[in-house]
Amino acid sequence: MIEFHPETAAGTITRFIRETLDKNGFKRAVIGVSGGIDSALVLALTVDAIGAENIHALMLPYRTSAPSSLIDARTICQNLSVIWSEIDISPMVDGYFAQVKAEVSPKQIGNFCARQRMAVLYDHSEKQNALVIGTSNKSEILIGYSTVFGDSAASMYPIGDLYKTQVFALAEILPIPSSIIKKAPSADLWQNQTDEADIGLSYAHLDELLDLMVDRRMTRAELIDRGFDQNEIDALKKRIRLSHFKRTMPSVCKISARSAGIDFRYPRDWGK
Repeated sequence: MIEFHPETAAGTITRFIRETLDKNGFKRAVIGVSGGIDSALVLALTVDAIGAENIHALMLPYRTSAPSSLIDARTICQNLSVIWSEIDISPMVDGYFAQVKAEVSPKQIGNFCARQRMAVLYDHSEKQNALVIGTSNKSEILIGYSTVFGDSAASMYPIGDLYKTQVFALAEILPIPSSIIKKAPSADLWQNQTDEADIGLSYAHLDELLDLMVDRRMTRAELIDRGFDQNEIDALKKRIRLSHFKRTMPSVCKISARSAGIDFRYPRDWGK
């Protein structure tokens, strides 16, 4: 069991949201609300941090999205008194793929949907003079279960250091409908898609192994001694290693004496 104190985490995250907005000169936030637990949790925490009146939520369904997801998204926004807009991204996505002359896979469509959603969020952030708040969690970030320039693009990640099981624990103490907490996690990128089926592990098992491997830095031998399958360990380590590019800024080929992101890494308030 991963040690976790939901009340302490909630306070830390709300301070983080307020301070990050203030540091960058913003007072408002834009959040994509899918009807899933991650976005519902981030929305609730952001309401606590800056007030519902300073948030604009966006629901961005595709034609294959589950109708129940849109219902849950509306419910959490209504419960938290957050203003929202609904924009069907189907014409945007289908318009592009109508011009593609080759067979298109569900993964291609899912990734393109994720990127179109983020494009819409950033367009609205410009209109609202707001920052886009991301909803990715630590489990997804570590294994690269995200779309580059899709859900991996945001100005901050309030729950980016919470494993999925911790997300569930924190949601239990916040005003989040049980229908959202109890349903199977899904990116809703295509019909009947679930996170755990894509990953190949339950979140409980994945998070336990990630905690031991990453946070406690246990060796392969120590993990095997604890009863974990060596092939499972190796596959997960490979997945973390090969998805590293999703967790960093694009690589820079160093030519000059001081290169952005390599040896020029001052914080945003440099010069004050």
